[in-house]
Amino acid sequence: MAEQSLQLRLTQKLALSPQLQQAIRLLQLNRIELREYIQEVLDENPILERDESEGSQDDPEGNEASDTSETDSIDEFDQWDEEVSEYDSWTESEGGFEPSTEMQIPDPDEDSLNEHLLWQINLGRFSETDAAIATAIVFALDEDGFLPDTVEEIRSSLAPELLVSPEEVTAVLHRVQRMEPIGVASRDAGECIRVQLQALPGDTPGRDLALRISRDFLDLVADHETEALRKQTRSSEEALKCALDLVHSLEPRPGARFDNRRDEYLVPDVYVTHNEGEWRVSLSPDNDPGLKLNRYYISLLRKSGGKDAEYLRGRLQEARWLLASLELRNRTLISVAQCIVELQEDFLEHGDLAMRPLILKDVSEAVGVHESTVSRATTRKYMLTPRGIYEMKYFFSSHVHTDHGDPVSAIAVKARLQILLQNEPHEKPLSDQDLSDLLRQTGIRAARRTVAKYRESLGIGSSTERRRQYRRQKSIEASQSLN
Repeated sequence: MAEQSLQLRLTQKLALSPQLQQAIRLLQLNRIELREYIQEVLDENPILERDESEGSQDDPEGNEASDTSETDSIDEFDQWDEEVSEYDSWTESEGGFEPSTEMQIPDPDEDSLNEHLLWQINLGRFSETDAAIATAIVFALDEDGFLPDTVEEIRSSLAPELLVSPEEVTAVLHRVQRMEPIGVASRDAGECIRVQLQALPGDTPGRDLALRISRDFLDLVADHETEALRKQTRSSEEALKCALDLVHSLEPRPGARFDNRRDEYLVPDVYVTHNEGEWRVSLSPDNDPGLKLNRYYISLLRKSGGKDAEYLRGRLQEARWLLASLELRNRTLISVAQCIVELQEDFLEHGDLAMRPLILKDVSEAVGVHESTVSRATTRKYMLTPRGIYEMKYFFSSHVHTDHGDPVSAIAVKARLQILLQNEPHEKPLSDQDLSDLLRQTGIRAARRTVAKYRESLGIGSSTERRRQYRRQKSIEASQSLN
């Protein structure tokens, strides 16, 4: 008979509070979306108002305006991820640049969902086969981020060059579904919601019931049949409300936020300046929307009772959560931006040729957050430097092996290719193999196919196309000289 014993074990768990859910949503918003979201909150919550003064945002009750007890550190925020148009100039100053007001640059290339996912695949730890499967899945997505193709159709699209089993495709599909945005590549809205729910911590209030609802009764949710839902699930009103609130907080269309961005402007979220031999990072003032609690409604809360007091207390709690979430968002952005600047200091001083290889894991380990937190903090967030404005994820790139052991950033390799192509002989343009050989002479081991991929990403044609272009240019110059 097995001996029985009593053991005392101390464990630490984190439940996903509504405040952390809100902080996660705020982090993935860019500044334009954040501004719109805050305006919606202002329209709905009378406790909040714009702070027109330059002073601090104090709580009229004598408490801190943003109670950060639940978000005391970025580690708590990270737990979720682990489980789951005017132009203003910049004035040049000694040693760097300083923003005069706000700089906006039209974005000629919208960042599509496909590009966002391929970027994550490129920086992820995928084998060559898994990367090919993941890429096929991404290119099969519809505009809402759903996957209309079956596993068998994905397999067929890879054959005959790559023969894989249904189990391999399914395994990679599950990995893609956990990429940012979570739930992408789902077959329908129900699966998308289930993937997001499964990514939540197991002790999230309402999670188990929400999973059951999303699996069996999503049609009743769509029809607002609350009473029927309660009878079917045999749950209490309180438990059902908690589960439904959780379901409604999720995104049923994984690609929704990537739609309709053709008129978007690049607005810096972070400014980088160089003063007295030191690179400094600061957030744009627009990241602080200047909110405060309305004193009139606070005083009204003290005097009222019953349903009025209950309503105002709820709005007061929501207001404090928003202020705390905005503070956490800014702390995360500044921490990630500062880390990127420190790791890419050579690029800021010398340009693309000095860009070092960098992946999400490097920054996540340095800052102490999960990789998907870094992904959210850098996607569609822009950094204005003395060298120009860049999306923060631009500073991440895969690497190319070298003969001397130290890897070279793909961006640095592209910069070298561009220099070689700019100085190539017009009579005999360099082929991709020639470029590969020239790079090999400098110690960079880039195969011909890799060179071709980088050349195409630079918008440069093949050697045959360039030869025709040089001939046309020479013919035009000759005719102009005769005239």
